[in-house]
Order: sequence, then structure tokens, then C-alpha cells
Amino acid sequence: MTYRNPVPTVDILIESIDRPPGSIVLVERLNPPHGWAIPGGFVDYGETVETAAIREAKEETGLDVELIEQFHVYSNPQRDPRKHTLSVVFLATATGIPQAGDDAKHLEVFSLWELPPNLCFDHDRILRDYRNYRFYGKRPSLEI
Repeated sequence: MTYRNPVPTVDILIESIDRPPGSIVLVERLNPPHGWAIPGGFVDYGETVETAAIREAKEETGLDVELIEQFHVYSNPQRDPRKHTLSVVFLATATGIPQAGDDAKHLEVFSLWELPPNLCFDHDRILRDYRNYRFYGKRPSLEI
């Protein structure tokens, strides 16, 4: 019998605390699928999701982040066109000037109210959920 399981990933909503409230770091992806994305990536074998989040944030943005909380888990089988992934999304803060690294083509800090139109994966939903949480205290609904 062959088992097929979703691949674990992390995404890190990095709020820049030396900018106006609701300023989020996004990366423009160098590799397919192209577009803007929340910094994140795959969890390595033997690594906790928290360690993966800190590592991925550093690799993609050059920032040392402080994880604030685990925000939500997104697991829709269609969320990633490459394969079935599930993402543990963290809220984090950082200071300093982010630098595009790793597989990032470009990096920019956006207001949650003025996001780029070409977001990858399900990141439009994640960012909408975060905006509702950040400004209105509404937690994301469960995916059932």
C-alpha cells in the first residue's frame, strides 16, 4: 500500500514594527508559481514548524523574526498547484530593512489595505483573514 500525505509548510506573516500598523512583508517569487507570496516554505525533516518559520523568514527576507503566535492552518488540497500542502501560518514581528534572498525575486512591504493583485497560492485568503483578525479581532473560520 502506498501512502500519500500532504506536505507540511509554514508561512510567516511578518509585521514590520518600525512602519505603520498593518505593514506586511511580501516576496515576489523567483520560481513558479510566479507572483507575490507570504514568506514561507517547506518544513525540513526533523525540524519543528517554529524552527522552520524562523529559518524561512531569515532565508527569504534577511530578517530575524519574533514569532508571536500560531495563526491558523490552511489545508485545502488545491491551495498549492504543485502538490497537496498544508501550511501552519505564524504571526511574527521584525524590525529593520528586509532584503530579498533565497528564491525571492523581489521583496516589498505592503499595507494590508493595499496588497498586490497577483498573489500566489491561497495567500489572498490568508491575508484577508489576517486583516480581519488584526483590525477587527475576527479569527478565520475552519475549512470543513
